[in-house]
Amino acid sequence: MKVYSVTDIRNIALIGGAKAGKTLLGEAMAFEGKVISRMGTIEDKNTLSDYREIEMERQNSVVATLLYSEINNKKINIIDCPGIPDYIGEPLGVLPIVEATAVVVNATSGIEVGTEIIWRKIQKSQTPAIMVINQLDHEKANFDDTLRELKESFGAKVTVVQYPVYNGTEFEGVVDLILQKYLKFPKGGGAAEVLDIPESEKAKAMELYTQLVETSASGSDDLMEKYFETNDLTIEEMRRGVKLGLRSQSIYPVMCVSAKQNKGVARLLDFIGNNVSAPNEGAGLLNAKNEVVLVDASKPFSAFVFKTSKEQHLGDVAFLKIMSGSIAEGQDIVNTATGNKERVSQLMVVSGKNRVKVEKAEAGDIIITMKLKDAKVNSTIATANNDVQYAATVYPEPIYTIAIKADNSSDDEKLGTVLNEIHSVDPTFLVEYSRELKQIIIKGQGEFHINTVKWLLDKIYKIPTSFFAPKIPYRETITKSAEATYRHKKQSGGAGQFAEVWMLVEPYYEGMSNQTKYPVRGTETHNLTWGGKLVFNNCIVGGAIDARFMPAILKGIMEKMEEGPLTGSYARDIVVNIFDGKMHPVDSNEMAFKLAGRNAFREAFKNAGPKILEPIYVVDVMVPSDRMGDVMTDLQGRRAVVMGMNSDGQYQIISAKVPLAEMNRYATTLSSLTSGRATYGMKFSEYQQVPTDVQNVLLKAYEDAHKEDE
Repeated sequence: MKVYSVTDIRNIALIGGAKAGKTLLGEAMAFEGKVISRMGTIEDKNTLSDYREIEMERQNSVVATLLYSEINNKKINIIDCPGIPDYIGEPLGVLPIVEATAVVVNATSGIEVGTEIIWRKIQKSQTPAIMVINQLDHEKANFDDTLRELKESFGAKVTVVQYPVYNGTEFEGVVDLILQKYLKFPKGGGAAEVLDIPESEKAKAMELYTQLVETSASGSDDLMEKYFETNDLTIEEMRRGVKLGLRSQSIYPVMCVSAKQNKGVARLLDFIGNNVSAPNEGAGLLNAKNEVVLVDASKPFSAFVFKTSKEQHLGDVAFLKIMSGSIAEGQDIVNTATGNKERVSQLMVVSGKNRVKVEKAEAGDIIITMKLKDAKVNSTIATANNDVQYAATVYPEPIYTIAIKADNSSDDEKLGTVLNEIHSVDPTFLVEYSRELKQIIIKGQGEFHINTVKWLLDKIYKIPTSFFAPKIPYRETITKSAEATYRHKKQSGGAGQFAEVWMLVEPYYEGMSNQTKYPVRGTETHNLTWGGKLVFNNCIVGGAIDARFMPAILKGIMEKMEEGPLTGSYARDIVVNIFDGKMHPVDSNEMAFKLAGRNAFREAFKNAGPKILEPIYVVDVMVPSDRMGDVMTDLQGRRAVVMGMNSDGQYQIISAKVPLAEMNRYATTLSSLTSGRATYGMKFSEYQQVPTDVQNVLLKAYEDAHKEDE
C-alpha cells in the first residue's frame, strides 16, 4: 500500500446514535475507496466494522473500529464509534486524535440520545463537526424536520451545503451549494450524474447559497473583503472558507447521504478531502505540560496510543496516531513514561476486520502494531532520547457498580486476570477487590456496559459468574462517653492468662481538647486508612498496667475497630482512655491484654450511643427540562437532599446529596425516566448518621446473618 504524507491524510470519526447508520456509512466509504469490492449489511453480519461476535449478535457496535478509504490520492482514516451511551469511552478516546467528526443523524428519527451526549463532549474538545443526514431514502425520512432539530439543538452554525429535492422513497439526488449543481444518483448507488439545478429549485438554492457564502466568507478577512466587493466567492474560495470555518468550529456543514444505497457517499468523501484539515493543520495534542504539540513530519518519531485491543490471532494490538516523524518495521522505540525499550515487529493499516501490512507510515497517519508489551492506552512511544509525553485522555468516572463472583471457586484467579484484561482495553471499566466488603467490585458506564462484560465472560472466556448488589461500606461510631471493664482470665494447666482493662471511650471530633476526667500520660493519634481517627490515651497511674502491654491493648482495640461491634463495619472517630487495670506477675502477657482490650472496647462501644454512618455522595444530574419532575420525585424517594439547580441550554442540572445505599441501579432508573437523555455523575462527599429506622433494619439484618452463620 502507498505511504501517504501528512498533507494527504484526513482523520475523521463517525459519531451519532445507535440507529444513525454509522456502520453502513463506513462500509460505503470503504467501498467508494475500493478498499472492498462489495458492501456488507448488518442483516448478513458481514460489515467491516461490526465483525466481532457480540456486535453481530446484537447488531450494534460495541467498540470503535478503524477503517480507511482512498480517494483523489488521499487516505481518509475513518473511525466508526458506537452510539450507545454506555460505550461513551470509545468516542472519547478517539476525539483527541481526529481532525473532525461526522455527526451522523437518522433522517427518520432525528437526533438520538447518544448524539446529544457525545455532542457535549465534541463541544468541550472543540473538535470540528460535519452534520451528515443519513437514510434519506427511507419512507419516513424528513430532511426539513431533521434540519430544524439540528439547528434547535446545535445552533445557528448548522449550515446547509446540500439538500435533497425529494426525500423518502423518491430520494434520488441533492442540490450541492458549493458545486452549484444537482447531483442525481443512479438506482443502486454509484457515481452521481452532475446536472444543472432544476428551475423549480433555483430560488431555494440561491437563498441557501447566499447563506453559505456569507458563512464561508466570515472564515477570513480577505474572503470577507472579496464577498463585499463581488457578492460571491469562487468554489475554491468557498472551500477555503468552509475549511477555516470547520477548523474554528464556526460552521457545521450539512451533507446528505443514503449509506445503505451508497448515494452521496462519494461526494461526502470528496468534501472531507477538500475541507477537513490535514493532521499538520489540525489542533494537535496536549503534552504532559499542558502545551499544544502539532503534528510535524520533520521531527523525530513519536506516537500516541489512543486504543488497545486483544485479538485472537494477533495478540496485543496498539492503535497509534503518529504525531511526528515516521515509523518502520524493525524500528526501536521507547515508552517515554517508563523508559522501557521495544522493537516494532509489524505495522498494519486497518479496515475493520481486514489488515494490510505496511513497512512504513508517516506523521498524521493512524495505524496498528502488535505485541508491544508496554503500550497501554494513553501511552506515548517515541525514538530514544525523545522525551515527549502526550497528555492522557480523561475518561468519565463509572456510574454503575455491581459485585461479581465466579460460580466456581476454581475460576477465582482466572476471573481476576480476565477482568484486569478487560480494563486494560476499556479504561471506563474498573475492577477492584474490596478487602472491607470482601467482594470483587466492577464498575462501568451503565447496565448495558456491565452486561457486555458479562457476555464476554460467558461467551469468550467461558467463566460462569453471578452478579450481586454490592455491600455498602458503612462506618460505626459513638455519640456519648461510656466506661467498661473487662477481665480476661484463663487457666488450662501450666501458665495461665490474666489481664484486666478499665476503659473510657468518647466521641472524637476535630478541634476537641485532649483533656478527660483522667490525667493523660501519653497520646497516640492514628489516622485510620478507612477514614476518621482513633486517639489512644494512656491514663494509667501507679503502674496498674505495665507500659509494655499498652501496644497489645491498642492492637486489640484496632482489631475490633476493623470489625465494628454493631454490623462488622469499620469504626471511626473515637477517643479511648485506658485509666486502670490489673496484671499478674506470671500469667499476664500480650495476648491476654490484647483480648482484654478488645472486649472492653466492645462493651464500652455498645454503651456509648453507637451509631451507624453511611456514605453520602454528591450526585449531579443533567436532565432535560421536560423530565425534571419525574427525576426530582425519584430523587426524593432515595432520601436525597437537593442542594441546588442550574440550567444549561435545554437541560437542568440538579445537584443533590444522596446516600450510596439508595443509588443501586440508578443509571437504569434514570435512563427509563428520561428515555436515556439524562446523564449523571457522583462523587463521595462525607459520612452521615443513618436514620433510626434504617439503623434498626441494618442491625436486624446483621444479627440474622450471624444467626445463620452459627
